[in-house]
Amino acid sequence: MRRTTEIKICGLTNLPDARMALDAGADYLGFVLYERSPRRITPGALRRLLDRLPAGARAIAVFVNAPRELVEMLVRDCRLHAVQLHGNERLADWIDMPVPVWRAVRLRHGKLDPVPDQWPTTRYVLDATVPGRYGGTGRTADWAKAAKLARQAPLMLAGGLTPNNVAQAIRIVAPLGVDTASGVEKAPGKKDHRKVAAFIQAAKEARAAS
Repeated sequence: MRRTTEIKICGLTNLPDARMALDAGADYLGFVLYERSPRRITPGALRRLLDRLPAGARAIAVFVNAPRELVEMLVRDCRLHAVQLHGNERLADWIDMPVPVWRAVRLRHGKLDPVPDQWPTTRYVLDATVPGRYGGTGRTADWAKAAKLARQAPLMLAGGLTPNNVAQAIRIVAPLGVDTASGVEKAPGKKDHRKVAAFIQAAKEARAAS
């Protein structure tokens, strides 16, 4: 049986973009709660947006060094499917979360940070490494090293994925899923609906052919 490649459209900030991504076939909708991100959505806006989406929509909220109390409140209030930790969080602070935890990892000096064996979680999101940045840079990750990780652990591939390169990325890496934000935008936090549709179509065709 062929393994499907899941698709996450991240950095969503408004209802029309979220609805379009969902209708086009996205498996997950990603929302960034990091206050320094140009794609940030506030907790109140996220709650109102999700209240207007179908009950089955799977929302992933992205946090950077946020207090667990805040994250758990949003999990409850927004009915989140999972939370994605993108900062310098410690594993000990996130044990027994009420929803799955996705952990962002990066390659630093050729090694993964954090090391998956030391940060067991539901899945890992491999993003490009840019000093001083927590993601959303539009740069691609090292696909060769990503392919190695994908053979060892559940991996969402992120970093610089676009409609033009996502099929190649899936063929090389064979990840559990692909994750894009800036690669389908017309401006930070504003999606280009044609790019979103093209990305999802290319990813689906690539995974069907694999």
